[in-house]
Amino acid sequence: MANFIKALLLFLLIPTVAFPQSALMLAVVTLDDATKQVRQDSQKKILGAKTESIDGREVHVIKVLTPDGRIQHLKIDAETGRLLGRD
Repeated sequence: MANFIKALLLFLLIPTVAFPQSALMLAVVTLDDATKQVRQDSQKKILGAKTESIDGREVHVIKVLTPDGRIQHLKIDAETGRLLGRD
């Protein structure tokens, strides 16, 4: 039984080591976490949020309404939580 568990763990870990950019890699910052971060950091109203794959990376796109009435799309890297840009 112990050998089976070791083999199973090895089987599950090899793809993330051999192919770190694969779909098996989990995001460090969830969409919920990114949305909470935007909510805490600003006076902007969140209108929507989704996760997209941009240039092979997972990016959280959060649509917000600014205090002056403009709509912005904030792009947050799902791996690092870093703000990548605004549209």
